[in-house]
Amino acid sequence: MTELLEQAVQTARALSPGMQDEIARMVLAYAARDGAVYQLTPEEEADLIEAEAELERGEIATDAEVEAVFSKYRL
Repeated sequence: MTELLEQAVQTARALSPGMQDEIARMVLAYAARDGAVYQLTPEEEADLIEAEAELERGEIATDAEVEAVFSKYRL
């Protein structure tokens, strides 16, 4: 395992079990590279539909709002 992957795993250990499971699903899907398609939950699908509607209405975050989120979660 590379040092960067080891660091990512160590960081993930501090997250909630739900977040750890999400990360695990992403890593497994990426590592498999078998063309498997991620299946959205009904809640995720509803969120995606709403996000697309917001985009169509022009409801997007400002540059300042995006930067505020990035600043909060940067390592």
